[in-house]
Amino acid sequence: MSDHDQTQGWDVHALSGAYAVDALDDVERARFEAHLAQCADCREEVDGLREAAAALGTGDLVEPPAAVRDQVLAGIERIRPLPPLPTGGTVTALRRRTPLLLAVAAAVVLLLGVGLAWLQPWGEDGPQELTAAERILAAADARTVEKSFPDGSTAAIVISRSEGKALIRTTDMALAPDGKVYELWLQTPAGDMVPAGLMPDEPDTTYVLDGDASEATGVGITVEPDGGSPEPTSDPIALFALDS
Repeated sequence: MSDHDQTQGWDVHALSGAYAVDALDDVERARFEAHLAQCADCREEVDGLREAAAALGTGDLVEPPAAVRDQVLAGIERIRPLPPLPTGGTVTALRRRTPLLLAVAAAVVLLLGVGLAWLQPWGEDGPQELTAAERILAAADARTVEKSFPDGSTAAIVISRSEGKALIRTTDMALAPDGKVYELWLQTPAGDMVPAGLMPDEPDTTYVLDGDASEATGVGITVEPDGGSPEPTSDPIALFALDS
């Protein structure tokens, strides 16, 4: 597991079950959705859990025997116990790659209200501050403009006028040619293209554009020499028109 998948000692993959049954708060949801955009395994897991939860919702719920909760929690603990928390307490949480049957059992316990606790991604001092990307994704006015390329790759711009920022998310995007780089541009109301950063040389990435996007009318991507250019030297390979 990479450092990208851990924050303050918690495993972001472990939130798949809670996200599937809408049991996350705003901070957790924003963090997990930022991760979800880059993790196909978690997207598949969330889809499976949502299908299971939907199937459970078609029947009549009944009060389970008192022993059900203890049996479910005991089963989870046998499969993968967590080490003690820094405060000295211990919790048991669903972990990534737990068999689907166990995840569904935990979802049943949650839906029946028998008190399964989810690990919170913060300590006693309160929630951690959201990253710039998470604030954009969580903003009430966030808007997404997506483009598909002939090779099947995709790129999407997410913009929040209230945050004054935009980000780009790519999936399976071809790398820039040798000696070249993808450069991002914010288009002003006057039609000028202002440099907004160089995209990471990775096929799947989430990158927050430089500059103020509160009044931008578009976002462009051009192919530039390594190190970028102060103004575009070629036609954009993609131009995203943004709502005003």
